[in-house]
Amino acid sequence: MNTPATHDMSIILLDPASAPAQRLIAFSDEYMAALYPAESNHLESLNALREPKVLFIGLEVDGQVVACGAVKTLDNDGVYGEIKRVFVTLEHRGKGHSKRIMLRLEEHLRQTGVGIARLETGIRQAEAIALYRRLGYAERGPFGSYRPDPLSLFMEKRMD
Repeated sequence: MNTPATHDMSIILLDPASAPAQRLIAFSDEYMAALYPAESNHLESLNALREPKVLFIGLEVDGQVVACGAVKTLDNDGVYGEIKRVFVTLEHRGKGHSKRIMLRLEEHLRQTGVGIARLETGIRQAEAIALYRRLGYAERGPFGSYRPDPLSLFMEKRMD
């Protein structure tokens, strides 16, 4: 009788300068560059991910970091948390890892008293857009320093 494999899974704080984080960031950069021109990629740099108001997390499966995500708290357009760098390696997609990352980032916002989560994503990422909608994000216009971009979709979720 076959029993399903169980995996040790946990969400961890991740140093953006660590080797596992840099590996995911490089994969993410490569993926986004294949989908969009440089001017439509709004990727957070390693240094920006190390800023004090940023939480950068990873999801480990059996000791290997296979997903990441970040949220930075901003006050340039009201106080909000901007979700950045949500990425799952190709072989681990479709397993709910992005949702786990998103829920943990939202939990962080609630714990720190931030009532709004916002994000920018590309229009060619149907799976990501579907996840954000399932989690309660609604489309809105550009926020913060973003400008209108036909390849960008801006979304927001009120946490209260």
